[in-house]
Amino acid sequence: MASAVTERTGVAWFVAVVGSLGAIAATSATRPGSWPDNCMTRLLATDILVDLNIDLLSSPSATMVLERWCQTHAMASVPRIVAIKIEGLERPPNAEQLQRLQVADASQVRHRHVELRCGSHVLSRADNWYVPERLSAEMNQQLEGTDTPFGKVIASLQPVRHTIDTRTLWSPMPPGWSCDRFEPTSEAATRLQIPQELFQVRALLRDAAGRPFSEVSEVYQGALLDILMPSLRAAAGPQPATTKQVERSKSP
Repeated sequence: MASAVTERTGVAWFVAVVGSLGAIAATSATRPGSWPDNCMTRLLATDILVDLNIDLLSSPSATMVLERWCQTHAMASVPRIVAIKIEGLERPPNAEQLQRLQVADASQVRHRHVELRCGSHVLSRADNWYVPERLSAEMNQQLEGTDTPFGKVIASLQPVRHTIDTRTLWSPMPPGWSCDRFEPTSEAATRLQIPQELFQVRALLRDAAGRPFSEVSEVYQGALLDILMPSLRAAAGPQPATTKQVERSKSP
C-alpha cells in the first residue's frame, strides 16, 4: 500500500510541475540565456544537450550540425556559421596525433584555432590539426584567407568522422542532483547558471579513401543555450486525462 501511495504522490508531483511550469512557458516566453532554475528546465536542458551530442557524433560535419542549430533557433538574422581565426595560440601536434594522422613530422601539420559563430553567439571553440598536402590548393587558400568553416571547405572530400573521445564539462543534472529540491508550485525566481563550456569532442577525419587528414578538438559553448526555452508543456507530452474527461468519454 505504501508503495502505491508513493507512486501516486510522485505522479501527482510530476503533473503539478508540468502543469504549472508549462503554463508559465506558454504565457511568457523565457528570454534567451535566462532559463529559470527549476526541475523541468534542467530536465529539458539535459534532453536538448543529449540530442545535440547525438547529432554531432553521428554527423560527418560538426559545421553542418551547428548551422542547422543556428537556423532552427533563429539565432541570427543571417543564420550561418563563420570561423573566426584566433591568432597566437599555436599548439604543435603531439606524438599520438602524428601517429593518428600518419605523418612523420610536425612540420607536415598545420594548426588552426577558431571560434565558430552564429551571429554574435560563439557556439564552439575548435583546434584543428590538418595535413595541407592532403587537401587541394584551393582548400588551403580558403583555410588561410577566409572565414569559411573547415567542414564546408573540405566537404568535397566526403569526410568521415571517427570519434576519439568525448568529455562532459557541465551537466544540468550533476551527480546527486534531485528534483526534490524544487517545490511543484514554485516559479523558481533564480536563473540556471550556464557555464562557458558544456562538453568537448575530439575526432579524426578521414577522406573517402580512408586517409586521415585532420584531427579536431571541439569545445562546445554555453551560448548554444542562448535560445528561447521550448514549451515545457509540449516537451512533457500528453498529460493524464482528468476524472471528468474519462467520465465524458464513457458516456453515450
